[in-house]
Amino acid sequence: MLMNDSLLDIQNRMRANGLLICFSGKFTQAIIEELGEAVRKYLEMEESPSNDIFNIFSIFIEQTQNIRNYCTSKEGSDVFERVAHSCIVTIGKTEAGNIIQCGNLIEEQDIPALVQRIEPICHMDRIELKKYYKQKLREELPEGSTSAGMGFIEIARKSSQPIEYSMFKVDESFSYFTLQAIV
Repeated sequence: MLMNDSLLDIQNRMRANGLLICFSGKFTQAIIEELGEAVRKYLEMEESPSNDIFNIFSIFIEQTQNIRNYCTSKEGSDVFERVAHSCIVTIGKTEAGNIIQCGNLIEEQDIPALVQRIEPICHMDRIELKKYYKQKLREELPEGSTSAGMGFIEIARKSSQPIEYSMFKVDESFSYFTLQAIV
C-alpha cells in the first residue's frame, strides 16, 4: 500500500514531467470510453483549441484501442493477464506540444509484424501519409483480421510531428512497446 507521501511524490514527478493525465492497468471498452470522455472534458476546461482537442482525443482513442485489440488477441493464452495489466496511456504538455504516449508488453514473436506496420509510417510526410491512407482504404482486409490496420496511420496523420516508437527487451518472451505522438 502506498503511503500519502508516496502519492504526493508520484504527483510531483508527474507534474515535473508535464503529465496531465495517466491511466495504467487493464483497458476495457468501458474504461476507454470513460477515459475518453474525461480527456475531452479536461482539454475543454484547459481551453485548448478545438482542432487540438479533436486530434488529441482521436490519438488517445486509437492508442487505447490498439492496446485493447492486442490484449484481446491474447485472451485465453497463458500470457493474457500479464499483457493486459502492462498497459499505460499518458497525456502531457511540453514546449513541443501535447504529448500522447502509450505502452504495453508485446510478445517477442509479434514484434516483426508490428515493426513492419509502423516503421514506414514513422518516416512519411503529410502527403505520403494521405496517399498511404487512401491506398489502405482500397485494400481488402487481411484474412482473419478485424480491422484495416489504420490506427497507426490515423495517429500519424493527426500528429504535428512524426510519431515515434521504441521497444526494450523485458525478458526472453517480452519487450515493452511505447508509442508517442505530439499535437
